[in-house]
Amino acid sequence: MKSILMVHGITDTGKVFQTMANFLQNRGYKIYTIDLIPNIGTGDLKDLAQQVKQYIDSQFALEEKIILLGFSMGGLVTRYYLQRLNGIEKVEKYINISAPNNGTNLGYGLPLKGIVQMRPNSEFLRDLNSDVKETLAKIKCLIMWTPFDGMIIPANSSLLGVGKEVRLPVLIHKWMLSDKRVLEEINCFLE
Repeated sequence: MKSILMVHGITDTGKVFQTMANFLQNRGYKIYTIDLIPNIGTGDLKDLAQQVKQYIDSQFALEEKIILLGFSMGGLVTRYYLQRLNGIEKVEKYINISAPNNGTNLGYGLPLKGIVQMRPNSEFLRDLNSDVKETLAKIKCLIMWTPFDGMIIPANSSLLGVGKEVRLPVLIHKWMLSDKRVLEEINCFLE
């Protein structure tokens, strides 16, 4: 049975994945979620990525390869884990959903550490994007986004130019976790 770890976005917890988790459990996957602390943008995204690393190191056997999924801010946290904490060795497939991979203009709203890191052209994103194609090319990746995203501004900031990139006309950011088209895309990618 394949294991999937789902990492949530800002102000969320693992509960945000309930619909998706049920869908994937019914298809034979073992679902794990983590509650990042703090989840409100005050913490350094690098520290949140360390929480992901510690969780993975404690929950999964050393030789076990997992599927990693990051939503919104969790997409950046999981990318830092993959690209800077050697997570690429532990992950077989990666799903990045509506993440501000190239920043969001909403990052200018508050001067909190994690939110500042999500600004376009932030030092954090410049570092991550400097080798994203070379690093993430080592595993199978699915990047999903919606042109109607009100949290990722501009919406095409979610694009990474790596793996399979899928644009779906989902009207609201959080609906990307429950829309049937998204769930089917993920199912196909995992098969």
